[in-house]
Amino acid sequence: MTATGRSAPSPDGLVNSLTEFIQKAVDANRGSTQANKPGHRIKFHWPPHPVSYDYHVTPGEWKDKGTFQAYAETFDVEIATTKHGVFGRCQALWIEARGEDRPEMLTAIAKACEPLFDRQFAISKTLSQSGRFKRHIRDLPPEDVLKLLYCSDRDVAHQASVEIETHVSLKIFTPALIEILKDRKHPNRRVAQWCVLDLFEDLPGFCADEKQENEAVEAMAGILWDAEDDFARTTFKAGVVLGGHLPHKSGGPVLLRSLKAPSPFGRRSAIHGLFHVVEWQQEMRDEVVAALRAHSKIEDNDQLKEFAVLLASDIELAEYDHIPEPVFPGES
Repeated sequence: MTATGRSAPSPDGLVNSLTEFIQKAVDANRGSTQANKPGHRIKFHWPPHPVSYDYHVTPGEWKDKGTFQAYAETFDVEIATTKHGVFGRCQALWIEARGEDRPEMLTAIAKACEPLFDRQFAISKTLSQSGRFKRHIRDLPPEDVLKLLYCSDRDVAHQASVEIETHVSLKIFTPALIEILKDRKHPNRRVAQWCVLDLFEDLPGFCADEKQENEAVEAMAGILWDAEDDFARTTFKAGVVLGGHLPHKSGGPVLLRSLKAPSPFGRRSAIHGLFHVVEWQQEMRDEVVAALRAHSKIEDNDQLKEFAVLLASDIELAEYDHIPEPVFPGES
């Protein structure tokens, strides 16, 4: 990630930058460390389908010029007046719109740009920049790409994670990614943590050595132990990564230990994750079944008690279409 000519930052430098970023978010949130509940990821597609194609507007029909304004900026518009209405296209924003007349078209084209503007302003806000973001995420320095994992727009966070994955061979991001899993302060941490867990499905590819891999695993376990929620399905994701992607070395033991987690969200994830462990580690079947049945006798949450009993039976009978995990009151 040196397209701008800058030398690659050190792993410690990225951790320090991230720590400062998180503290600034806490300060801006008046000291609150409560996690936000994010919405679902909405995939961003740009440019939209050009409406002029549907009406076969020819190149020669774009004869007129106009402008529209949005957020203190003025944008040029090429205009075609046809028997099907008035069409406008803004080359700077790769957008088209149609209206019955010129004012209606200009209103429509300004409205059609809102998803792009929303995304650009979300990026700028995350990076504490003014105006709308007009660059590409791939052109940002590594410290800013990391910050975008916390963006309120989950598709932006996803794109940042794709950029990090593209440069996994640099091995500079991993300490900061582990710090994100340990984060208990930033209001948007659940989105960032989900992205990191998704990346860590290929944990060996990110880690320089076994020590670093163990640190990442313990950070995942930490989410199970003290999760106050399961926003963005982050706690669930931690159990799936441990059980479904790291079952051979660490997943099984960590999830068995996490059955004792204080967090009911974490225990739910551990129970589910153990099902995936047995899918890969058949030799652990008896141990997992016994552990789940033993846990059901001391579990104080009735839903989790039943979940552990039924999942133990499914595993024992090699029934891989197991029951869905319980939904707690207040979850949707």
